[in-house]
Amino acid sequence: MASAPRREYTDAEIDAAVAVLSDPDRLAQAQRVVELGAPALQRILNQALQEESWIDTAHQQQVLEAAGKADIEDRLTAVRVLLAEETRVAMLIGVAVGFELAHELIDNEET
Repeated sequence: MASAPRREYTDAEIDAAVAVLSDPDRLAQAQRVVELGAPALQRILNQALQEESWIDTAHQQQVLEAAGKADIEDRLTAVRVLLAEETRVAMLIGVAVGFELAHELIDNEET
């Protein structure tokens, strides 16, 4: 089934939507949707990370380089940076999956 073309949102619309999500009841609803879909969403996230070659030779090299620092402070800093970068990538992919989940729910509502 083809869905309606998506339109671009204005900055004001995005700001208003983010403000609505700051309501604890709305956030609880969003968390419920994520919790219900968590196993499938986790599989999608893992697949996306692998398809984007995030977990590849270069990544393994960064892990070895961080772990191999002789100075403990340098090692800790390198590991922290690597973890932060991986977290950011995973979060961005998670947000993208969340947007698509929302669109899918909206598309199914309209039919």
